[in-house]
Amino acid sequence: MRSGLFIPLFDALADPTVVASLAREAEEAGWDGFFLWDQIRWRQPVEDVGDTQVALAAIATGTERIRFGPLITPLARRRPVKVARETAALDVLSGGRLTLGVGLGSDRYAGEFSTTGEEVDDRRRARMLDESLAILEAAWSGEPVHHRGEHYTVEGVRFLPRPVQRPRVPIWVGGLAGNTRPLRRAARYDGFFPVNLDHPEELAEIVDQLSVLRGPLHETYDVIVELEPGVDPGPYADVGATWWLLAWPSESISVDRLRGAIRDGPATPTPTPTT
Repeated sequence: MRSGLFIPLFDALADPTVVASLAREAEEAGWDGFFLWDQIRWRQPVEDVGDTQVALAAIATGTERIRFGPLITPLARRRPVKVARETAALDVLSGGRLTLGVGLGSDRYAGEFSTTGEEVDDRRRARMLDESLAILEAAWSGEPVHHRGEHYTVEGVRFLPRPVQRPRVPIWVGGLAGNTRPLRRAARYDGFFPVNLDHPEELAEIVDQLSVLRGPLHETYDVIVELEPGVDPGPYADVGATWWLLAWPSESISVDRLRGAIRDGPATPTPTPTT
């Protein structure tokens, strides 16, 4: 089971130099991943919100081993051709260490769709997400992209350079635990990040569903859990989680708290005793 950190780019963490420094410290302390929220705004008392793409570029150049990426990018509010260029550049810059987390996002936490004129209808955003993913896969192939869909058009554009990773940058799909559509989408890609898990048994059900949709889950498929400090990742590893991400509520995270957790190093999952 691999370990990572999962942070919002809020207030002091809005500074990409601070984030890059923390990612470098995490790499030196033995963590496997460093993943960022992708927000445009957030509710009070947060004031400063950092740019995810700039922070990812800073991480890419400031580290050598650690895997990193946005978790999650609401693709429906991004132009897929721009994301194709950005992801390829980040993967080349890092030597093939990018993971792209995608999902619908939500307007209910900070109103960031409604206040910026973005699509707020979940079903429409889901169609935009799937169409964007199709464009990304085609773009990463290095071949000319011919796409004319409900929301996007690409006429014969070739996206070079390609990402380092083959056949594509790994895609993790995020979605609320218990929702079927994100699970079905995730089964087509490289990992599932169920949000708002309550207990390991809930994850066990998700893993069973993924196994039905995909067939047996191989070592290349990831199941990711977000855990607050002090929660043992062992029971989640026992039921199929391959990554655990240490996270704090956005109101309680700070640079000092994050740095302390980094220096403590990743927790070792406690195996469940066999009888």
